[in-house]
Amino acid sequence: MPMKHAIQRPETLTVDRDGRGVVRLTINRPEIRNAFDGTLIGDLTATLEGLAADDGIRALVLTGAGAAFSAGAELGWMRASAEQGDHENFQDALRLAGLMKRLDDMPMPTIARVNGAAMGGGVGLTACCDMAIASEAAVFALSEVKLGIIPGAISPYVLRAIGPRNARRYFLTGERFDAAAARDIGLVHEVVPAGRLDAAVDDLVDELLAAGPKAVRAAKDLIAHVAFREIDDLLIRDTAQRIAGQRAGDEAKDGLGAFLEKRKPGWIA
Repeated sequence: MPMKHAIQRPETLTVDRDGRGVVRLTINRPEIRNAFDGTLIGDLTATLEGLAADDGIRALVLTGAGAAFSAGAELGWMRASAEQGDHENFQDALRLAGLMKRLDDMPMPTIARVNGAAMGGGVGLTACCDMAIASEAAVFALSEVKLGIIPGAISPYVLRAIGPRNARRYFLTGERFDAAAARDIGLVHEVVPAGRLDAAVDDLVDELLAAGPKAVRAAKDLIAHVAFREIDDLLIRDTAQRIAGQRAGDEAKDGLGAFLEKRKPGWIA
């Protein structure tokens, strides 16, 4: 196993990085099922900001400590936010929306390791990651309507993952659904027995590490720029420029040469 070292972070989080440049970011509040409040939102946003600036990170795995992935917003914090003035209430909501945007925009590939319950904002975190693997024991809910609220901050990312038709059911009923249903509607990519969760995540990480690190980041950026755009001359020129630029780089020359010469490229140890 690659050597790991812990990065100093707030008590709400643990961050471990191995020698391959793989980071595991764990929400470390098992006593409240890794629920959000203002402190966690600030800590997680700041930590993601720091990680985003690190070009050496090859993959980021997000998970929760204990039995839950994340129970979403902590009820006491939500009640306190609602009792503030309009401006303060809006600012709290904006900070949660900013966290989701920061996770969605991470430049390296991100994997949600959904080890248990993912409720409300926990569904949002799952949808913001590029890939998601869930334990068979995981359960999901967009339960906001049960509390008289709506999944506003997470809605762009969850809708993109599950589509409007599924959102019309799960946003409106707030019902719980299991990991198999989450896979069927597109929220997670794979469901595995709890005992195989780490192995499944490791398999996915291995696939990422076998690809060119610059190419992986460029491919992620390509998706963000191409998705849902009209296929017009401007888009065609942009995509042509992207592949031309990537192809002319040292990483592509090494990768293509390695394939033709039947050797490993330089990014594989």
